Amino acid sequence: MTPEFSHSLTVAEIGQGRSIDLTADEQQRASISQRLHLIDVRQFSLSAKLSSIAGGIKAVGHIDAEVVQRCAATDLAVPAKISEEFDLRFLTDIEPDTAPEDEEIEINSDDCDILPLEHGRVDIAEAAVQTLSLALDPFPRHPDADRILREKGVLNEDQTGPFAALAQLRAKKD
Repeated sequence: MTPEFSHSLTVAEIGQGRSIDLTADEQQRASISQRLHLIDVRQFSLSAKLSSIAGGIKAVGHIDAEVVQRCAATDLAVPAKISEEFDLRFLTDIEPDTAPEDEEIEINSDDCDILPLEHGRVDIAEAAVQTLSLALDPFPRHPDADRILREKGVLNEDQTGPFAALAQLRAKKD
């Protein structure tokens, strides 16, 4: 599968260092929008500095995006601006996980940004799309969501939880 937004570089092309500035075109943004289940991606760009490191490539930079998500409660459009920094390592010597299934593995924050370098190449644009996917609000909420839900008769947590039942019993008692 070819990524929607791709810019692949080899270790040799990066050499001692290389700066990259990319902006997704309309077709690429539409494909990213579909992949990430967004209403729209109005703007998406990345800026990165890549350099060779022992065993791979280091990429430091940021993404900027303007997206439109669906409200988790009402399905209404929720626009958002995202600006996210990234500091990634693409390494050739990443081994598949060999820990027993029942053994706990402890990782620190430095381990989270290490990715495999496949065939001596890195797709920095695909890494940027993945960064965007992680930066999205998992439960976007439209500013009018509470009012709309209330008008439709949807009860909120305070009205339906166990404490709501106790409050109703107390109100009857008084």
